[in-house]
Amino acid sequence: MKIYVAGHRGMVGSAIVRGLCRVAGSNHKFFESVPEIITRSRDELDLLDQGAVAAFLAKAKPDYVFMAAARVGGIHANNSYRAEFIYENLMIEANVIHGAFKAGIANLMFLGSSCIYPRDCPQPIKEESLLTGPLEQTNEPYALAKIAGVKLAESYNRQYGMNYVSLMPTNLYGPGDNYDLENSHVLPALIRKAHEAKARGLKSLSVWGSGVPRREFLHVDDLASACIYFMQRSVSDFKRDGSVLPLLNIGVGQDQTIQDLAQMVMKAVGFQGAIEFDSSKPDGTPRKLLDVSRANGLGWRAEIPLNQGIANAYDDFLSRYS
Repeated sequence: MKIYVAGHRGMVGSAIVRGLCRVAGSNHKFFESVPEIITRSRDELDLLDQGAVAAFLAKAKPDYVFMAAARVGGIHANNSYRAEFIYENLMIEANVIHGAFKAGIANLMFLGSSCIYPRDCPQPIKEESLLTGPLEQTNEPYALAKIAGVKLAESYNRQYGMNYVSLMPTNLYGPGDNYDLENSHVLPALIRKAHEAKARGLKSLSVWGSGVPRREFLHVDDLASACIYFMQRSVSDFKRDGSVLPLLNIGVGQDQTIQDLAQMVMKAVGFQGAIEFDSSKPDGTPRKLLDVSRANGLGWRAEIPLNQGIANAYDDFLSRYS
């Protein structure tokens, strides 16, 4: 068996590779034999190059493709580089999904984001909420690209009977995360801010926004376990109302305020100062909690508690940046 992981150097892709290596030696039912895991760096294969991607997939002929490559970032990056976020993500997903189809690869998993859902849709968010209202403006280009990827996978399933499944994870964190203060997501940014505040002996921690918005966080190793678990399923498992909707929310089913998250990070880092909220910075979506009942009903659940996961992420930060 050959498995191609697109984006294997990123946080999600590297977690999928770790997960595959972990289960490959455990008589996991997914594997009849130890798989060959295929990876390509950006220098070896530019996923923005349609011809190169098509030629690679036609030659490699993997049995399964995990589509974890994407341009990602936090509120600032999404809002500042809107053109790059929509163009690069559209091109990457179109090239890989269409290339897989042309190469006769029947099994592919596309990874999106919970930001595909409307800004003010009912909570917790069900898969059926897709395309029912306006998106959050700060990350609309990225969200539109990911929605296009979901619909591209769905269209190949409907027209050609492919097995292309889309998972929509909630906010991710863990080993391999980006801790850059300008372009990272909220949790890794808080880890770095708290660590630097502690190291400098500061008395307070600056947090973007009001601290009121609520967010759900999933450890990337839990997402990897979901990817491997659901790659074994057929799109028929995801049928809803007689139509193939190959879309599944992946999360923990619980959220907390940004203020509570900051306090958890401060505890893990060992910083005992106060929190100062910067109201000049955007809050983003007021709340974003996924309804994960479909994933749970199909037999998968997240296992890593948030406090344990934050401690694990801080260890990763220390090993890479301290």
